[in-house]
Amino acid sequence: MLSVLTMPVAILGTRYSESYDLLHAAFAIPVALILGGAGLALSRGALAHEQATLGRAGGRRTARTGKALAVLGICTACSALIAVAVYGLLTYVGAKD
Repeated sequence: MLSVLTMPVAILGTRYSESYDLLHAAFAIPVALILGGAGLALSRGALAHEQATLGRAGGRRTARTGKALAVLGICTACSALIAVAVYGLLTYVGAKD
């Protein structure tokens, strides 16, 4: 869940700060990727534990929800990375003219 919230919180933080621009929110991209990877690892471990206990441990739905949120967080970070890369490319091309 933290990986999903990382980018919106970073963008919101730049909205209310006078010293940071929207481009400064890009520092949160690696944080979201790391949190998403950790979420995937934890959900994979929880699903393996649930399968090893033949479903007696419970928590399958929670592990699947965690996995979905981790993937969503990684996708959000990747889309932000693409947006920053396109912005950088357009700025570079625009500066050449």
